[in-house]
Amino acid sequence: MAYAPHETVSDAIKRAGLPKSHKINWTEARKEDVVRAVRDKLISFDEARWRYLLSHSEFRQWEQKVDKRHSKAVTPKQPLEVRDRETAKSQLEEA
Repeated sequence: MAYAPHETVSDAIKRAGLPKSHKINWTEARKEDVVRAVRDKLISFDEARWRYLLSHSEFRQWEQKVDKRHSKAVTPKQPLEVRDRETAKSQLEEA
C-alpha cells in the first residue's frame, strides 16, 4: 500500500499537494507532482490513473518529460577552485 494504514488516499493526496481530480489545467509542474508522488509511493500508479483518468501511455509520456527536463537541469560542473587553477595554468602556458 502506498500510504499508511490509518491514512486514506484523499489524505495522501492532500499531503502531496496533488489535485483532487482530473478537472484542472494540467501544467508541467502538476504533471511532475503526480509523477513524483507515484515514484515516491505516496499514491499508487493505479490510483493516479483512476483519479486523473490517465492511460498507461499518457503517464509514461509524463514520466519521460520529467526525466528529460531533469537530465538537462543537472549538469555536473567543476568546482570553482578547479576552474580557477585551470584558467591560471592556461594563462601561464600562453605567457
